[in-house]
Amino acid sequence: MERIIHRVYNERAFRRERVIRDRSNPLDIYNDEELIERFRFCRRDLFELIEELSPDLQFVSDRNAALPPSLQLLIALRFFANGAFQNTVSDMVRVHRSTACRVIRRVSLALSRRIARYVHLPNEEEAAAIKERFRQASGMPGIVGCIDGTHVQIQAPHENEYLYVNRKGYHSINVQIACDANYNIINLVARWPGSTHDSRILRESALLQDFEEGRCNGLLLGDSGYPLKRWLMTPLIAPTTDQERRYNTIHSATRSVVERCIGVLKRRFHCLHGEMRMHPERVCTVIAACTVLHNICIAKRIPLPRHHQPPAVPEEDVRQATRPEDIAGRLVRAQLINQL
Repeated sequence: MERIIHRVYNERAFRRERVIRDRSNPLDIYNDEELIERFRFCRRDLFELIEELSPDLQFVSDRNAALPPSLQLLIALRFFANGAFQNTVSDMVRVHRSTACRVIRRVSLALSRRIARYVHLPNEEEAAAIKERFRQASGMPGIVGCIDGTHVQIQAPHENEYLYVNRKGYHSINVQIACDANYNIINLVARWPGSTHDSRILRESALLQDFEEGRCNGLLLGDSGYPLKRWLMTPLIAPTTDQERRYNTIHSATRSVVERCIGVLKRRFHCLHGEMRMHPERVCTVIAACTVLHNICIAKRIPLPRHHQPPAVPEEDVRQATRPEDIAGRLVRAQLINQL
């Protein structure tokens, strides 16, 4: 009997005791400017997000000191904003690293389920306003958006590692982004490995079907890595006349809006700017969540934090391999060149 009691005592002595940490709530500590700096949203907008996401984040009971939706959202936003290691983020509210990992996953899924609400092609009224804004800025009529691809660096995955190596030699997810003149993202495709070419992502996306079947009326501007279509204008590879050179200049200047949009997205949510150490499927969910948050920030006119301005837009290199050009696309582009 004494031996059994001694063994139980030893087990309890070496057993790791469960500790419930005193959690701090950043909403009680920081002002609006400090909240934007750390979480990219002010207090009022944070409360609106908490209210919207609460049905997905609320636990059934408060057993085991369950995190409330407000702290879950703040943990995830802190990770999105600075891209730090998850244990660094967990220290903010004094939770375990594994808890922070699960919370980031829950919030990312909750936001990605709302992507159809916040990321969508413009309706007729919205498209008319976008076309007018582009026309006033560049003189090009009928433009509803610009399209480009960007790479989000990831840690080398265990499965099909070679597929994720892009042309610059690092592992990534190739993300297709289309935006309007206000930096609002109207289309997102985040599921392809880094070795996939931009033209294939477009060919396999629903965006192509929407424009081919006339569900969106207008023109997109893309670089020379995309095929010329009647609804997708690309630059001329070898312009010979002053009109064609002028078209290329205006095209490049107008299309730079999508480069700036990508810069704003990655500066606002720095986790997309560095290497993400997650499974590729989880990285795609985080990209979708950050895109939803980006569009919310654009709609609410939330500024970038100080010292987080987007980088300068590099000059476009049009001397790339030519893509297929259909006859209808050539005719539309010729009309644009004549109008300009």
